[in-house]
Amino acid sequence: MSAFLIRRLLRFFVVCIGVSLVTFAILQASGDPIALIMPEAPEADRAKLREALGLADPIPIQFVRFVANAARGDFGRSFFHREPAFPLVVERLPTTLALTSFAVVLAVLVAVPVGIYSAVRRNTVTDHAATVVVFLGQSMPVFWIGIMLMLLFAVQWRLLPVSGWDSWASVILPSVTLGAFTTPLFMRIVRSSMLEVINLDYVRTARAKGVSEWIVICRHALRNAALPIVTVIGLQFGLLLGGAVLTESVFAIPGLGRLLVRSILQLDFPIVQAGVFVLAMTIVTANLIVDVLYVYLNPTIRLR
Repeated sequence: MSAFLIRRLLRFFVVCIGVSLVTFAILQASGDPIALIMPEAPEADRAKLREALGLADPIPIQFVRFVANAARGDFGRSFFHREPAFPLVVERLPTTLALTSFAVVLAVLVAVPVGIYSAVRRNTVTDHAATVVVFLGQSMPVFWIGIMLMLLFAVQWRLLPVSGWDSWASVILPSVTLGAFTTPLFMRIVRSSMLEVINLDYVRTARAKGVSEWIVICRHALRNAALPIVTVIGLQFGLLLGGAVLTESVFAIPGLGRLLVRSILQLDFPIVQAGVFVLAMTIVTANLIVDVLYVYLNPTIRLR
């Protein structure tokens, strides 16, 4: 276990350096933030501000300074908020994590029972209907789903708030929107995994012993079919963090995604660098949890 954790920590540091380098390079090529901060100021004043912010130094020096400061948790001060960037990002992160977690839980609660039932009732009307839902769900963009749900439940029927994040009612529409794309994918993975194991020898043996069919399915078959399901959930968690950017923009949720969108448009380098770094580390942590769950679900797997 210790060797496994050491390797994962080394990978963590490699990801940190890689994310920092890519983010820094893209931001440097995206434009001059001083032109947005002082659009009508004389060039002499712009040069003074550029010098004060360290943007006049050569790019290699800027990158070394950025890495050295980031190693201490210091990503600089926001150009527009005039506050340290990292606390601003950390303040918004719980909202984005909550939205993503709600979407994943909702997708799992719907996809697992439907996927199991579809596998058990293979080639029935229910199975074909679930397949149609899968294709429909994955063909609709997240932002379109959000707008349609907003028009129906918030504007037309007035059942739920149209935006915000200040009550449980305001959580429903964004969570359903973000989970709507992932739920069909989870359903397909659950169905495929269950079809691979429900006719194996150990499942037939459990049936021959007179064990209830649903106990056989849920206790014996599902646990062995869970490895690809856990893998997809771990991967989709990272994708949903990215999808939260659109969802937060549509529903005006004060999360990290919305903050990053505004900061990218404003070329607020410190906020973007801190936000991308935190999201990357969150995804790496989620993948580490998935690796540990592998061993719990299947003890024959060894940590490598």
